[in-house]
Amino acid sequence: MKKSSPLRLVIEILLIIVVAVGLATLFTRFVMQPYEIPSGSMEQTIEIGDRIFSEKLSYAFGEPAQGDIITFEDPSDPERVLIKRVIATGGQTVDLRDGAVYVDGMRLDEPYTQGKPSNDLNSGIEYPYTVPEGYVWVMGDNRTNSADSRAFGAVDLDGVTGRAIFRYWPLDRIGTL
Repeated sequence: MKKSSPLRLVIEILLIIVVAVGLATLFTRFVMQPYEIPSGSMEQTIEIGDRIFSEKLSYAFGEPAQGDIITFEDPSDPERVLIKRVIATGGQTVDLRDGAVYVDGMRLDEPYTQGKPSNDLNSGIEYPYTVPEGYVWVMGDNRTNSADSRAFGAVDLDGVTGRAIFRYWPLDRIGTL
């Protein structure tokens, strides 16, 4: 067997590193992106400091559905990514009455809000509000501490970056979302 030269070994190691970095970049760009949660807008479902994966493939072939937890570009700062729950999709009508959310006239059963009221944030959005096609209406589960569609309106599907599917940290809360 022929002995490898030190130069060839260095080149092989560098090539392995370049390929690994390239594959990791492609994976996070097109398949799955990790995020650390910086705010309490999704408490108790997702806590401050939780780390989650948001997968990108399902929305390449379809659109978010009511109840999905999505990541998306902040409408006021596209460099920042937010995470919220889809409440309504294009063509559906959202109404806020007596602290409850209604979609197409039906009151939503939302145990994930821990009974917190879903009030109008007085942002100038008039209710009932019909979500335009190509948009989704999103709200944080922690309704009293969430800047969401009540503040910035419906979210353009072009800004959706993925569907939150799995919490990988902390270890005692690991699991699907």
